[in-house]
Amino acid sequence: MVDISEKVRQIMVMVEKGQYFTINRARQYGKTTTIRQLEKVLLEKDYQVARISFEGVGDTPFENEENFCLNLIDQISRAIKRANPEYAKAWVNNAVKTFRELDIFLNDVCKNKKVVLIVDETDKTSNNLVFLRFAGMLRDKYLDRDSEDTATFQSVILAGVYDIKNLKMKMILSGTHQLKDGEKRINSPWNIAANFKIDMSFSALEIATMLNEYEKDHQTGMDIEAVSKELRACTNGYPFLISRLCQTIDEDLEKNWTAQGVQKAVKIMLYEKNLLFDDLGKNLESDKDFYDLLYDIVVNGKPYNYSTTSHAMEWGIMFGILRKQNELVVIDNLIFETIIYNHFITKKMIESVNVRGADITRTLPEEVIESDKLNMALCIKKFMQHYYELYNRKDREFLESECRILFLTYLKPILNGKGFCHVESETRNRTRMDVIVDFGPEQFIIELKIWHGEQKHEKAHEQLIEYLTSKNKSEGYLLTFDFRKRRAKKPSAKWVRKEKKKFLDCLAV
Repeated sequence: MVDISEKVRQIMVMVEKGQYFTINRARQYGKTTTIRQLEKVLLEKDYQVARISFEGVGDTPFENEENFCLNLIDQISRAIKRANPEYAKAWVNNAVKTFRELDIFLNDVCKNKKVVLIVDETDKTSNNLVFLRFAGMLRDKYLDRDSEDTATFQSVILAGVYDIKNLKMKMILSGTHQLKDGEKRINSPWNIAANFKIDMSFSALEIATMLNEYEKDHQTGMDIEAVSKELRACTNGYPFLISRLCQTIDEDLEKNWTAQGVQKAVKIMLYEKNLLFDDLGKNLESDKDFYDLLYDIVVNGKPYNYSTTSHAMEWGIMFGILRKQNELVVIDNLIFETIIYNHFITKKMIESVNVRGADITRTLPEEVIESDKLNMALCIKKFMQHYYELYNRKDREFLESECRILFLTYLKPILNGKGFCHVESETRNRTRMDVIVDFGPEQFIIELKIWHGEQKHEKAHEQLIEYLTSKNKSEGYLLTFDFRKRRAKKPSAKWVRKEKKKFLDCLAV
């Protein structure tokens, strides 16, 4: 296990201050694990802890106020009984059937007690309106808790994927609620909540705590710092992704605890099915604005400043697909980015056959792959010829926005389980995109550009040389798409040598 004691310590500070807050993170982001660790620390400090969950309780508790109150009290009494059977007796009450009665009951059982209520999976219900009314009652008690007549929980923690202000939106999307005249899509009875700013992702140092424990048992001789940094670089610290990659290295890659082993594990992971990736696909297709935003970021390299009023951005951040980086929104991690790219590429492959009547995924000649080695130079030349024949007369505006994904779509069936490619997010923009292709033991660096004049083209040479140096590579490829009216009549390719680097300079027309 990764050592998350520092995260728990920070949460404890919030509890000790008597704050009410939410822990909203994407699926499989370690919320439940963190909550369990927090409960242990709270009990050690003599808090009364009611850790309950709405997962698996069914719909009956949320059908009406009475059912909710009875279920809530029953869950709390059983939760407290684990550590304090005597105090749990005070919570046994089958007479509380309304929120007004629950209000009075909480005054009695919380008086002179430090009780912390932790509700996990707050969004695992079909009818969140009853829960929202309960949250509103807690808010009122919180605001009035300095009164002699009011006693309530020391701290309340709500954990789930959806922020409480977005629960109504979840119900609308699922078809369980219809807005009435004047009713808002987003509103929160939880406006008293403190901001939860604790970073739940794992840093390289935190990942190293897990690898140190593993190394004590297995003595593999791994470079813990290098492996930790590579895991962080591929996942941006997403807990499930880290755990799954480590499991793959341990069980399927003969304990290849190296940076290259991590990359091989990523390759395996990209071709597997799991609930997280299924959710990613569903969320991608659930909202057109969100889909268009991701397409613009991933394919077109368009930068977007973060906006609190953007539903699509908030949606992506809530599900852990996007994150804020300085003033911009970016894809959270390399693995998600590659899956999103593959999603767009697959749709483009289908579209090319069904809509445009042109199959851009036709099998490349056999000579492109020989003895399980990919001839990237030949591959790019074949693509340019194919592109010229198929798209030479297509709409320019379409080509400017689609040219790079056309190349990746052409490349995808070649890799076909033997390799994978990803795009460097740091270099993606409207004019430049660096693609890294892993095929067997080989790695290829390809820079995709759009022609913007001789001076900019020379600058592209410098950028590629700089990038090859950063990747400790001596050879690369530059593929430039030319949309000038007076462009060359046919595609061209020539090898260029500069500053001890060699690269194929290709012009697609």
